Amino acid sequence: MNSVVTNNLTKIYSSSFGKKNVQALSDLSLSIEGGSIFGLLGPNGAGKTTLIKILLGITFPTAGNASILNEDISNYKIKSKVGYLPENHKYPSYLTGGNVLKFFGRLNGLDGDNFEKKIDELLDLVKLSKWKKTKVKAYSKGMMQRLGLAQALINDPELIFLDEPTDGVDPIGRKEIRDILLNLKSKSKTIFLNSHLLSEVELISDRIGILNKGKLLHEGTVKEFTEKKEEYTINIEDDLSPEAFADLEKEIVFTKEKTGSYTLKVSDIKELNRFIDLMRNRGILIKEITPLKSTLEEMFISLIEKSEAGEKK
Repeated sequence: MNSVVTNNLTKIYSSSFGKKNVQALSDLSLSIEGGSIFGLLGPNGAGKTTLIKILLGITFPTAGNASILNEDISNYKIKSKVGYLPENHKYPSYLTGGNVLKFFGRLNGLDGDNFEKKIDELLDLVKLSKWKKTKVKAYSKGMMQRLGLAQALINDPELIFLDEPTDGVDPIGRKEIRDILLNLKSKSKTIFLNSHLLSEVELISDRIGILNKGKLLHEGTVKEFTEKKEEYTINIEDDLSPEAFADLEKEIVFTKEKTGSYTLKVSDIKELNRFIDLMRNRGILIKEITPLKSTLEEMFISLIEKSEAGEKK
């Protein structure tokens, strides 16, 4: 079952005083499988936060439709199964960490004997137990992010929207938050993650979407984003002789990278196996064959640049 579905979702913000309207989303269609982590990437102003706000019913689409947890987003009752951590969230400075969770819990209709236990469990989960009775005005940015994550989980949601959850968090804290998110996924929770930290998204996401100026440029698995199609690094025992290298170069796109290491570009898996046979027939010992990969950052920049170049034509 898909936890999030959008169909041709469009959002246009109207401007006054003769200014141009702003198109935040353009015909965006997307499906997110339940029990998975989906990472949405894009530069500032891409429309990421607008998409989340539409899905949460905070703002409304100009055209198109969407559903969460098999219910149309107009059904406000489904919000009881959703958790949300907004970007740059603020809490009243006079409240303690425990009181913040109590406040949001009450907003979600929570009460009873187990409520205080639930608060303690969440504070322990995000490593804030010792700060339960400390006012949030004394919290660091990273501590506020941890508290915000606990707040997003207070109602035990099935679907969790996180907008920049590791912003301002140190490397150890980011690792701990990643572990929390993976643990939530193991419990069949669906996580919709917005982040500028591409490496964080790459580490935990099942699928990734790249958004720019309201348009979904590409969507797929991390492997689909980073693996260079039919390009390989081949490591062998010794350098090829000049004669052997020249013979192989006639057969296939083949370049030397360093001692005993070569890059190979083929059209398909059959051509790769033909090349391996050519090597073996020459008595060349192959130590390792590894598919070449790009970083997610390289692919992200490439897609954004192509999108910008296409708009200028």
